[in-house]
Amino acid sequence: MWPRRAFAVFLGLTFCAHGGVAQAPLAGPNWVGSWAAAQQVPEASNSLAPGDLRDATLRQVVHLSIGGEALRVRISNAFGTAPLEFTSVHIARPAAAASPRIDASTDRALTFAGRPDVSIPAGAYFISDPIAFAVAAQSDLTVTFHVGQPPAVETSHPGSRATSYLVHGDHVADADLPGAFTFEHWLNISGVEVSAPPSAAAIVALGDSITDGRGSTTNGNDRWPDDLARRLLTALPSRCLAVLNQGIGGNRLLLDGLGPNALERFDRDVLAEPRVRYLIVLEGINDIGTLGLAGSTARTAHDRLVGSIIAAYEQIVLRAHAHGIRVFGGTLTPIAGSAYSKSGPMSEADRSAVNQWIRVPGHFDSVIDFDRALRDPRQPERLLPAFDSGDHLHPSPAGYRAMADAVRPADFTP
Repeated sequence: MWPRRAFAVFLGLTFCAHGGVAQAPLAGPNWVGSWAAAQQVPEASNSLAPGDLRDATLRQVVHLSIGGEALRVRISNAFGTAPLEFTSVHIARPAAAASPRIDASTDRALTFAGRPDVSIPAGAYFISDPIAFAVAAQSDLTVTFHVGQPPAVETSHPGSRATSYLVHGDHVADADLPGAFTFEHWLNISGVEVSAPPSAAAIVALGDSITDGRGSTTNGNDRWPDDLARRLLTALPSRCLAVLNQGIGGNRLLLDGLGPNALERFDRDVLAEPRVRYLIVLEGINDIGTLGLAGSTARTAHDRLVGSIIAAYEQIVLRAHAHGIRVFGGTLTPIAGSAYSKSGPMSEADRSAVNQWIRVPGHFDSVIDFDRALRDPRQPERLLPAFDSGDHLHPSPAGYRAMADAVRPADFTP
């Protein structure tokens, strides 16, 4: 751990904007999340075999939204049922895209209360000690750790859309991991925080697979929150706004599905993030689609669902406002032609009713009309073909750019 005096001096060099633009000295540490991933218990198809995590080194790559001269990393055992020991955790700059190679000259060991190893209790997370490690906005960072014994229950983010690398043995400091087993999940890493000026703030995007980026490019960082972070960096360079993607594929507002429901995970994925000042909510389409897939044609069931979705939104706004967070409601995007439209017009009526409520002034602090940004003007219940990834539910990379473009940067000025 740094000596307190050295840390205070170092913070005077903190930068946030792209290219390392210097800011005024800080009175003390001011941490802002630059990257995040919501954690869950992965479904069987996205889990590693228990033996895979025995005496294993995992190297994972994350894409930061804002930069700084110091950082710290959050390691999670949120869904573990027993303590999980990490014998070492390192960070470095990657040497090449979509590769396990790192720039060995940048490799640094993280510490936890001054120690290189850490045992994280079941259901908990640990934040590393701060380390002097300059990162630019929109840069990549590798996090490599070694575990000796596999967890009984994995804590991970299955929909990383980024390649991770695994080898057996302790190879945390190795410049390359030849022959590594690859997969597209993040395990146990839930956040990277950077030192930032007092004006810096974080935007949390709370959502499902559309926020998580299904249909985006693997290792391309072209989900809509990625596009939004780049857009805000250009439009408001001095504002220093991080965008944290807390989407989970298959997530619902009301019931657990793939990952805990949005209300259950709200404290961990929104309130626990430092310096959160804005929240964008894009949740509910899986609640609507699941009822449709169940084949329910009773109007009372659909009316009850719409009322429950609205009540969940009201709870989110209430809880966010209690912490001084401004909440943006995202309208639900088109579903016609997808598996979710098989129940016929009733699911579309539910989506329309929810969107009508979202658009009424005063329900949310502001509205982002993702529906209007993506729909086909000639068939508004459908995605515009250019914005359709092919399943008529998830946007393409062009669609994700259109979603980011629907956000007004002026809404994030103090």
